[in-house]
Amino acid sequence: MLEILGGRQRELLELLQKNKVGMTADGLSEGLAITRNAVRQHLATLENDGLVKKGLTRASGGRPEQLYVLTEKGQECFPRHYSWFAQLLVESIEEEVGKEGFAERLDLIGERVGRQLLRQHHELSTPADKIEALSAAMKDLGYNAHTQADEQGAAVIEADNCVFHNLAMKNPNVCRFDLALLSTFSGCEVEHQECMAKNGNVCRFRFKEPS
Repeated sequence: MLEILGGRQRELLELLQKNKVGMTADGLSEGLAITRNAVRQHLATLENDGLVKKGLTRASGGRPEQLYVLTEKGQECFPRHYSWFAQLLVESIEEEVGKEGFAERLDLIGERVGRQLLRQHHELSTPADKIEALSAAMKDLGYNAHTQADEQGAAVIEADNCVFHNLAMKNPNVCRFDLALLSTFSGCEVEHQECMAKNGNVCRFRFKEPS
């Protein structure tokens, strides 16, 4: 994300990253060696993009000073290498319980998360509504998912980005988490028709509603 921002905006985010309590427009102006008006223009753009927000106000000799802080989205602009840690966990668990035991554990975790989501979305009564909610949730998580119907009229979720891709390439059983979650939440039998971790162009999940 940082690479698509202008140089000054990137430097502004880096200053806020180093100053977790926040910085004032004057403090940012001094730190960036640019005018206060220029800082305010950058802040307006970054606020609009959801990367920066107004934080607390700080008492001063006169009018309270407004602090600006990074949002959670802004924090995620900075590299965070989770994949190596996830791979370490997967290898450790698999070594402890074996491949079959690891697969079963992923099923259980997916089912548990599916039940938690059901409690949060108790207003959804039909499989169709639940599948639409799943697609929206996956999109929010970065899957770039959408829902469609196949030739037989069955609901299908396709995603052209997988948040577990690198992990699934090394450990295909990771996909069982997705399958267990989707099945538990929707109440449908889920067929994994295509998988990017197995050289597919997309991840495609077909939902078969119960008779």
